Amino acid sequence: MAKTSSRTAATLVLLLAILNTGIANITSSNGKCHVSGYLRGKSHSCNRHNDSDCCKSGKMYPQYRCSPPITGASTAATMTINCFAENCDGGGPSECDGQYHGDDEMVVALSTGCRCSKYIKISANGKTVRAKVVDECDSVNGCDADHDYQPPCPNNVVDASPAVWNALDIHGSDVGEYHVTWSDA
Repeated sequence: MAKTSSRTAATLVLLLAILNTGIANITSSNGKCHVSGYLRGKSHSCNRHNDSDCCKSGKMYPQYRCSPPITGASTAATMTINCFAENCDGGGPSECDGQYHGDDEMVVALSTGCRCSKYIKISANGKTVRAKVVDECDSVNGCDADHDYQPPCPNNVVDASPAVWNALDIHGSDVGEYHVTWSDA
């Protein structure tokens, strides 16, 4: 009986270790991605160019080690604003091409993996625009210099340049977080 209990405990510890290291993706049977861990925030100054959130010491930020499912013709997401230029709130150069991009370029970062250098269509406010995926919005790491001391991205985000927001005719107090749908272009 003690051998069975210790095997069960060892299996549970191993499973928790796997989940905590990101080897496993946490996706439920309905295809939704769930929180797979938490990152403890470290406070430091970050670039607040687009009202970016800065990490707070000790605050626990959710991490996602899986991508949201891509659904049929369009996928619902939250669009956030990001500057992809050097010394801006986007942190370092874009992951997909190693370059910086101006606020006038139609570019995005997705929390969905494997779309580097592809184009997507984003629809909101009765309009649809085409933008290039130049970066991935890291939903695991953050609160460090590489991420401009900002928390990990939420799971289902289209992090868009100001040019995308302008093309969708979204201005003023609506800029920051906006419900959109997107699909492959």
